[in-house]
Amino acid sequence: MPKKTPIFPGPNTARGAVLAVLLSNEDQLGSEPLRGRITLAAIVRALKRKYHWPIETESFPSNSADGRATWATVYSLPAEVITKALNAGGRDWLKSRKAGASGDPGM
Repeated sequence: MPKKTPIFPGPNTARGAVLAVLLSNEDQLGSEPLRGRITLAAIVRALKRKYHWPIETESFPSNSADGRATWATVYSLPAEVITKALNAGGRDWLKSRKAGASGDPGM
């Protein structure tokens, strides 16, 4: 089955916020668009299934703040996917996120 081309979600959505972090290779730490609304795992699942982003998942044992054993999960995009996405309109998409976040009435 041929791979589908990834699709950019709305720039100012929770999915857009997560994808922006993945494209920039920055850490995601429960940013405001995610708190109390939907889990990061659910957003990643939608980005993989509905938007066709080949997000990689790595889980490993960790400790919670109160010392309990738990699992931590890291999500990432392969470097070649990031490069291809940025060259295929991703830079403009990221700029549209910044313009929308600043309250630019032109967006």
